[in-house]
Amino acid sequence: MLPGAFDYRSPASLDEVVELLAQRGDDAKVMAGGQSLIPLLKLRLASPALVVDIGRVPGLVGIGAREGVVAIGTRTRHVDLERSRAEGGPFSILRAAAAQIADPLVRNAGTVGGSLCHADPAGDWGAVMLALGAELVARSQSGERRIPADHFFEGPFTTALRPEELLTEIRIPVPAGRSSGAYFKLERKVGDFATAAVAVQVEMGNGHIARAGIGLAAVGPTNLRATQAERVLAGQPPGEEVIAEAARLAAQVCDPRDDLRGSAEYKRDVVRVFVQRGLRKAISQAKGGDA
Repeated sequence: MLPGAFDYRSPASLDEVVELLAQRGDDAKVMAGGQSLIPLLKLRLASPALVVDIGRVPGLVGIGAREGVVAIGTRTRHVDLERSRAEGGPFSILRAAAAQIADPLVRNAGTVGGSLCHADPAGDWGAVMLALGAELVARSQSGERRIPADHFFEGPFTTALRPEELLTEIRIPVPAGRSSGAYFKLERKVGDFATAAVAVQVEMGNGHIARAGIGLAAVGPTNLRATQAERVLAGQPPGEEVIAEAARLAAQVCDPRDDLRGSAEYKRDVVRVFVQRGLRKAISQAKGGDA
């Protein structure tokens, strides 16, 4: 199937982008890497009057630390994170997740911001950003707005972005103590949508778990955060009993459906097992042990 007719603009500055979005609003769709939008256009699941290609806009690509955060430009590709050599903080989970996204063709063209704005409930980055406690930065002619990852995903393929806003950056807080993360994903074959996926980030302090973040993918109408499981872990020594209880609580958060990939009961148990594995791995790495 061929896309419907649409106007195409390729602005050269951020100011031009937000001006176009202010003028056209719901009639416009932003394209970064195109790995989410182009299939929707071809299937006519999206029929915008205008496609705004931000591929020429400077300042939207890169990974860097500043003022207590790791900042990721919205047009940064998955492969850029996969190949990052930065250590500490969120980089272990970022690399682990990036390496499991779709296939090399998608990772080389697709972008972090584009994937987050697509808001697929099975999306990898949504679960990761929830686990990391990230903020997403939106820009419009009115200025800059920061949206916590907790409030960004409003429903299947629906975000808190307003029609006149562009996601420009993802900001991840740099932990004060030793930290690490893990990402586990079950898929029928490489490149398939996840049956279930779990993102886990842990920060250690004085031999205890100072903070834990747990994000889930493909087991609900949006990416989910297992907040009760996180609270059970906070301030506790990293023993098997507390890990098992957190995994049980994380599985309870899930709201999966029976489908060809497995039953709802099976998917909940996958989440339980993956949370246990993720916590063990993240805690071991944060303490300086073997992965």
